[in-house]
Amino acid sequence: MQFEDRPYVLFVAEKIYLEISKIKTENPNFSTIEAIKSFIGSKTYIKISSGDFHEEWFENMRKNNFIDKKTNKKIPNETLKLLKIQKDMMIKQLVVFPELYYTKNKSPLKISQRAFDHLWRMCESYELWCLETNQKNLIVLKITD
Repeated sequence: MQFEDRPYVLFVAEKIYLEISKIKTENPNFSTIEAIKSFIGSKTYIKISSGDFHEEWFENMRKNNFIDKKTNKKIPNETLKLLKIQKDMMIKQLVVFPELYYTKNKSPLKISQRAFDHLWRMCESYELWCLETNQKNLIVLKITD
């Protein structure tokens, strides 16, 4: 897929969105809700929720002296600060407690509901960016409908 340049803060939202879209595509009977629930606990989810996703990204930026490969421009310090805040937020919102996501009656615990809600908002943000940049073809989950 060809993507327009997007704000750095949308990179993780895009990663989440594409992974959830893949789950939904591979499981045609899944609702978007079921696809998001299936994403929780996946390798990508764990990488994002642990902060490793951002740390690898920061390391790659450091190796390139914080120069964006596409634009050959220095990534602003304000952007880097925002990405660090985003990393901290991901760690707090997507906390991983393997056996605590649902109670015996299958009701989500508060902490798992918080993770689900955060993932939903990330996907919604990505779709809104797609709509604003006239890239409706990238919208798979249709959360904003």
